Amino acid sequence: MANNRIERVAIIGAGGRVGGAFANSLLATGKHTVTAISRAGSKSTLPAGIKKAEVDYDDESSIVAALKGQQFVAITLSIFAAEDTHSKIVKAAAKAGVPYIMPNIYGGDFRNKALFQDALHGKAFEMIADIEASGSDYIGLVCGFWYEWSLALGEPWYGFDIKNKKATFIDEGTVKINTSTWDQCGRALAGLLSLPESGASPCVADWKNKPVYIKSFRVSQRDMLDSLNRVMGTSDKDWTIAHEPSGDRYKRGLEEMKAGNRAGFATAMYTRNFFPHDSGDYEKTTGVVNDVLGLPKEDLDESTKRAVEMVESGYNPFA
Repeated sequence: MANNRIERVAIIGAGGRVGGAFANSLLATGKHTVTAISRAGSKSTLPAGIKKAEVDYDDESSIVAALKGQQFVAITLSIFAAEDTHSKIVKAAAKAGVPYIMPNIYGGDFRNKALFQDALHGKAFEMIADIEASGSDYIGLVCGFWYEWSLALGEPWYGFDIKNKKATFIDEGTVKINTSTWDQCGRALAGLLSLPESGASPCVADWKNKPVYIKSFRVSQRDMLDSLNRVMGTSDKDWTIAHEPSGDRYKRGLEEMKAGNRAGFATAMYTRNFFPHDSGDYEKTTGVVNDVLGLPKEDLDESTKRAVEMVESGYNPFA
């Protein structure tokens, strides 16, 4: 890297929520040329100012050609993407000589293997192994669950049915976890890639083959409901509030998942992060690098309001 800066960044899934946040934040710095790698024929709306390269994921040469000359590729895949897509991208990126790959692992601390396996993220280890075997390096983004998404989607996620004003507290609802907005994730990647690549402190290479830990908030379900009350002008007496032991809820989620209920996956995955003695509060054990990357302190209620507006608009990413 002649000028010791990462200037050329490719994003898989730039038309999605987190991919779009990555693109917008990178473009806003004025320091990066950003290219959206899109499936041929995709009708996704892309951020203004981004370049576009179409590929056929069944033709490795087309992916290699699109990634040639890129210095960093961030993979953000739809939940509907074919299972082998990630591996195909990694192999093509390595053949194209891309030095850094950000894998499609956005959420909890993948270095906490017990938590990650219990929370049903086993594929994450395969993704990292693929990158390590390819010869490229990875940088992971540990951001906790996406806040607006998780609050808006319904009871199996953060325990809230906003439309019907129902809440299920896991145990007492007081275990804190880290969670991030899509915009904060975007700012984190832009902040990271605006650092020198190497030879300075801090630099991008400091996180080579490691996770970058960030957050928007460190909150409990109780904190979330308090925020919902402020945003919606309600109080606890307007909500139907239930409690469910974490162990029972986790087991129920696994059983529902085995029975073919997709919501059971979310129930088990999210509940595991609210276990009282090994939660998704990575800030407590590893710290976060928000200050190093120049990330702002966000307003919880503003983020909660976005989630409420998503519910009111009928948001459903699974439709």
